[in-house]
Amino acid sequence: MADMEIKNMVKLFTVLLLSEKEQYGYEIMKEVEKKTGKKVSPGQVYPFLKQLKKYGYVETMGRAERDKQAYHLTSEGRKFVARLSDKFGDMFEIAIKPRLTVCAHCNCEIYKGGYKERINGRLMSFCCNNCARGYRELKTR
Repeated sequence: MADMEIKNMVKLFTVLLLSEKEQYGYEIMKEVEKKTGKKVSPGQVYPFLKQLKKYGYVETMGRAERDKQAYHLTSEGRKFVARLSDKFGDMFEIAIKPRLTVCAHCNCEIYKGGYKERINGRLMSFCCNNCARGYRELKTR
């Protein structure tokens, strides 16, 4: 069977959230809303979950109270998410690359946070204060 198509951010976020942990549809809706900043309706999530189930990418865990069902990825679903990651990986890398800084000491890439320190009048970026200390120690030897 050919892979299903992911044509919008709600669907993409849904499968990515399920790759992290088992979730209820309502939890997925609220998390997607938080990530995208846009209202997500049950009509956007539940039919897609049903489609994922039809493809064998998700299963539901028994019957929970008040007919709530927890969804989790199957092994085929994990393979599907891996294929999506490969497909979209380059696009995300292009989007994220301009936001990365490089630690002046260990050269790791820093997306968020990090530690900045002025050394010899120059503001430098480090991944942590330990790298800043290591950098200072190297420069004072």
